[in-house]
Amino acid sequence: MYFKESISAEELDKLDLACFPGKIFVIDTVGAEFNRAVNYLRSQKIIGFDTETRPCFSPDQPRYGVALLQLSGPEKAYLFRIKSTGMHRRLCNLLSNEKIIKVGAAVNDDIRGLQRYSYFTPRAFVDLQKMVPEFGIRDKSVKKMTAIILGFKISKSQQLSNWEAETLSEAQEKYAATDAWVCREMYLKLQQSREE
Repeated sequence: MYFKESISAEELDKLDLACFPGKIFVIDTVGAEFNRAVNYLRSQKIIGFDTETRPCFSPDQPRYGVALLQLSGPEKAYLFRIKSTGMHRRLCNLLSNEKIIKVGAAVNDDIRGLQRYSYFTPRAFVDLQKMVPEFGIRDKSVKKMTAIILGFKISKSQQLSNWEAETLSEAQEKYAATDAWVCREMYLKLQQSREE
């Protein structure tokens, strides 16, 4: 399978907009729902991974910590509000589990942000930005990689929204779930193209 090296803004505009098609769960307390989330994610072989941090708009503002950890399977995405739950030991264990592949983009920054809450040893992480060059893809943004590999576009309109808001908007939830899910989908597509 052949992938384009890069994609222009005009080409991007023509693509259909897609977002995560499954169910989205926002987890802000450690309890039964949290445990169900971890159990589902532990049952997956490959999960999409991303984090969101409240943006800083001026240089003298304090840097915010990671507000959201997104982990997605094929039909369920979980948004952990890390400011409320902390990096619970079960989440740390999940991210240290070498049997579950976690796929993201620029994962090292995300991992470092999460480790500020609680240290864990990251295992079985795949960084798409390091993986795509072997397929001849030069574009490294999630939006462009998605367009090249999956053939649709994703919205980035919520990127700079407040991830520490008391309640996440539906648009924020969709954006956050989609970002993690497309990473998983891109990885599967790249792996599949290796076998063709």
